[in-house]
Amino acid sequence: MRLTTDGLVLASLNMRETDRIVTILSNEAGVIRAYAGGARKPGSRLCGSTELLSYSRFVLFKNRERYSVDSADTNKIFFGVRQDIEKFALASYLCELSADTSPAEEKAPMQLQLLLNCLHLLETGRRTPDFLKPVFELRQISLSGYQPDLVACRSCGCYAGEDFRLLPGGGELLCGRCAQQEGVREGLPLSPPVLAAMRHILYSEAGKLFAFSLSEPSQRELCMLSERYIQTQLSRSYRTLDFYHTLCG
Repeated sequence: MRLTTDGLVLASLNMRETDRIVTILSNEAGVIRAYAGGARKPGSRLCGSTELLSYSRFVLFKNRERYSVDSADTNKIFFGVRQDIEKFALASYLCELSADTSPAEEKAPMQLQLLLNCLHLLETGRRTPDFLKPVFELRQISLSGYQPDLVACRSCGCYAGEDFRLLPGGGELLCGRCAQQEGVREGLPLSPPVLAAMRHILYSEAGKLFAFSLSEPSQRELCMLSERYIQTQLSRSYRTLDFYHTLCG
């Protein structure tokens, strides 16, 4: 079976001699791992198009559940991200998270567009790494079926207030009064600006996703909350995120 699709290279593993194994987030078939024979040969047309952070038009051949790259034409390479160590570290984490949580063998246009938009804003500097990280985390995890319910308190239906908390295990919102009545002590405190930002990230239209702002303290709070929620829901850590933190403190 032959498949033609646009896709972003999430990971590129050099094999012995001149070959590569690439992980692609594709529009038509989600996450694909494919063999790119001869991709590292001098002058190979597959060389640039199969490198990490290359957005290419792939022609893939599937045989016995395995994909191979027949040809690939580069649409865009995010050179500006590659040349900045902090941006590259964040992009590597976004790619690893995307590979872990995007679907395989089914269309993934929203996941692909989200990642491309984040990489574009990261490369151009129109949004900072600290802004883009929680936006991608929360939107991506929601597209993957782990969306928290932040509409209102799970118990009383209260929408607004000063003392809300997020229960990361269940992805639920609880107001301070109900938490006290129910004897719930766990949960992550949510300030009103951060709760509003999280609601925007989860529920806004794609075209308005990045149209909000936060103060620096609220931005730090949002980064911490989104990361804790991701780690609790997925029960794992990411080496690329650990590396990003070593750069950012």
